Parts: sequence; C-alpha cells; structure tokens
Amino acid sequence: MTGKQLEFDQRVHRLNKKHAKLSRGYRATMRKDGLVVMRPQRVQSAVPAKVLLMCLVGFFAFKTFLLASLGPSAYEYRVDSLSQGTSVEQAGAWIMQIDPISAFLAAQVSSYLP
Repeated sequence: MTGKQLEFDQRVHRLNKKHAKLSRGYRATMRKDGLVVMRPQRVQSAVPAKVLLMCLVGFFAFKTFLLASLGPSAYEYRVDSLSQGTSVEQAGAWIMQIDPISAFLAAQVSSYLP
C-alpha cells in the first residue's frame, strides 16, 4: 500500500505543479495524433532586458556628453550643489557623480567637441 500511496502522491504533486503553471497562462497545441493539449506559456518580464540595457547606455551617454561639454570642475560643482538639496536631489547627485566609465568616455568625446 505504501508504494501505491507514494505513486499517487507524486502524481498529485505533478498535477498541482502543472496547474500552477497553467494558471499563469497557456496556449493550446495539437499533437500529431490530433489530441489538443494545453501547454504553459512562458512568463515574460514586464520590461525586456534590451530596454533596460538601452536605458543604461542612454544614461551613460547623457552623463558623458554633459561631463565633456561642462568640464570636470563645472560638472562637479553642479553635482555638489545638487547634493545640498532634498533627498531626491541627493539621490540624483549620487547617481550623477563622476565615475570611471563616464570620465573615460568624456575624455574620448571631448576631443571631438569644439
């Protein structure tokens, strides 16, 4: 009886797992023998990784061109004045501080700017 009970419990566990996956979305497909089966649909992220990467690249491009056009001393002065503001402005100052990537890119870009 124990072996049969174990088989039953495993089957119930598999069915509960499948039901949980199907509750998040499914699509109907037909097998070669004509039986229609429901397959769970993959859960997709609300924001694709490509969009996040493009936002990050855009942010570094913005910082780079701002740093290249203002110069390091004027840029640092503006970030310091931003850090004296509200908590939101302080968070912005922390994000906008000069980092090695932006400094390197700004040095490369400044040679092309007049």
